[in-house]
Amino acid sequence: MSRERPELAVWMVGALGDIATTVVTGAGAISRGLATERGLVTALPEFQGLDLAPLDRIVTGGHDVRDASPVECARLLAREAQLFPESFVEATREDLEAHGKRIRPGVAFGCGTVVSSLEGGAARARRAAGPRAALAVLRADLRAFREETGVERLVLVHIASTEPKPPELEELATEEGARSLVERGDARVPASVLYALAACDERVPYVNFTPCLGSAAPGLQEAFLRAGVCHMGRDGKTGETLLRSALAPLFLSRNLSVLSWAGFNILGNRDGQVLEEPRANAAKTTGKERVLTSILGDNLGSALTRIDYVPSIGDWKTAWDHVHFEGFLGMRGTLQLTWRAADSSLAAPLVLDLVRLADLASRRGKKGLLPGLACFFKDPTGVEEHALSRQFDSLLSFARELR
Repeated sequence: MSRERPELAVWMVGALGDIATTVVTGAGAISRGLATERGLVTALPEFQGLDLAPLDRIVTGGHDVRDASPVECARLLAREAQLFPESFVEATREDLEAHGKRIRPGVAFGCGTVVSSLEGGAARARRAAGPRAALAVLRADLRAFREETGVERLVLVHIASTEPKPPELEELATEEGARSLVERGDARVPASVLYALAACDERVPYVNFTPCLGSAAPGLQEAFLRAGVCHMGRDGKTGETLLRSALAPLFLSRNLSVLSWAGFNILGNRDGQVLEEPRANAAKTTGKERVLTSILGDNLGSALTRIDYVPSIGDWKTAWDHVHFEGFLGMRGTLQLTWRAADSSLAAPLVLDLVRLADLASRRGKKGLLPGLACFFKDPTGVEEHALSRQFDSLLSFARELR
């Protein structure tokens, strides 16, 4: 695969994680003709003709608090999780090694005990220097990435582990307030906000694929709009919530009352381990339940969502949903469904879709929020519509605007 003329540089926060590893391996495998584009939304006929960056013209790097080898990370995903053939690892070794050389120490402000326990020495040193110094070095890393790759077009995508729900910081309501927190070294500022500010200040389109606060804070939205930089988030919609956003409108269309909707999730990867922390778990489940309350409103009696860590199942997340509903003459029925899939394999193609669409939107002069990308997120910033079909219609309209 040629990297002689890269068009787009993608900076991933969480660059050694399973999703990032699958992104690099997947893009490399597709570019070499070893895999199809199945799973990429932008491979659908409706997106043909868009001036999207080709997968073989994308270079990657990123931040991570851990020290590890992308090649070894990919081998683990191939052997233990069986997300892709092990032959893909050797075929894309060049890309994985190049990616590894461009990974810089991340920062873990407000990231919880599990993530903090994974920090390498360089990442701990960056955190110890405080938020103001951290923001400066994150910005410097983005500039160095541009210079090293020779690519002016850059997108930052946040795919790190879920942060615990941050404290209420009234300063985040305005850009001035948000920057004052950083300037005075307030360690309560979540790392995701620092990454978002770094992207904004370096005029880099930003995508938040996690439940972390990032650019969703009003002050950050103000900053991106003022700087003329596009952004969107948050929390990629890959499995159970995808089903909910597709199925919940069904009950409304048949005038059926949903008495209760309960969902139980188990997963065993690092994200599952992080979600053992109650505040991180709460940050994740809130977005999952908001989809139901937004779509069903008063037609929903109660909702319950649980996420539990089961180490043995690795990346293969399983979700069970039980829907209890009421219909004509008081008839009560149930819908029960099971979803089992490799979470990183569902997320990686969406990350590629999002960075390519955000890049194109930036080239087309889009500024601030990109509501047309709402269908990719559980809790899309600035968007109240959660029904999947309507969100997808919005995406198609957005694609037509970008032509």
